Amino acid sequence: MAETDQNRRYRMPVVFGPTCGPRQGPDGRRYDYADAPRTTAAISFLTRRDALLDLMPPHCRPDGDPVVTVEHVELRELEWLAGRSYSLLSIKLPVVYEGPEEQVRGAFLPVLWENRAEPIISGREELGFAKLFCDLPPPRVLAGKREYSALWDGHGFIRMEFDDLAEGPPPGPPPPDFAGVLHHRYFPAVSREGVADVEQMVLTPAGGATIRYDRIWRGQGRVTFVRSSWEQLPTMFHIVNRLAELPVVEWRGASIIESRGTKDLSDQRVLR
Repeated sequence: MAETDQNRRYRMPVVFGPTCGPRQGPDGRRYDYADAPRTTAAISFLTRRDALLDLMPPHCRPDGDPVVTVEHVELRELEWLAGRSYSLLSIKLPVVYEGPEEQVRGAFLPVLWENRAEPIISGREELGFAKLFCDLPPPRVLAGKREYSALWDGHGFIRMEFDDLAEGPPPGPPPPDFAGVLHHRYFPAVSREGVADVEQMVLTPAGGATIRYDRIWRGQGRVTFVRSSWEQLPTMFHIVNRLAELPVVEWRGASIIESRGTKDLSDQRVLR
């Protein structure tokens, strides 16, 4: 095996050389995401602060109103996948991180589902996203309503329903002290139960991309987390059931946004 090039990215299996992915093409260059189209469907609801405490990683606490946002995103025409698409579904919680050296405010992403293996592998290993696999079929659209679903082996475990959609304004800028999206990066040690080789908080910094909005709809929405048995979701039932326990105090609206422009997340960094 040749020595690794410190200017290239590698993932297992390393013996074959540098790995192509979202942040590295066959010739080592970075991809251009300036015109990459996406559709983002989001629903938010107010829960109780104490319900979020158990979902907080080390050095974190809920920030402000305990609003949970469930977000379905379809990414299309991706150069790093030679023009293919994939979808993702995430949960975001408002959080303050108070570490040994720095304090930041942002949105903590405790779990993210995607329907392709390649972004899951690269995102877990290179970025520290808590990514899992599931099927994310296209939405069902009928008479002004939209329904998104997440399934594993045919079992539906999340449902997002949109209604009363009408064209609306684009989202405003985030607060000046909004740092970005936070992740709890954890890699277990080999053959040592309960011990981590790596455990750290990492940040996807806000900004870094010019986003152009094509169409925006706003309206009402509801999310259902379907309580599931071990037989239905052998490796994820505990996650879905914990989300199903979050009380809904009130629904905080919904949106569907068609836009262009994103970044490759090469600015990801470890929080101190």
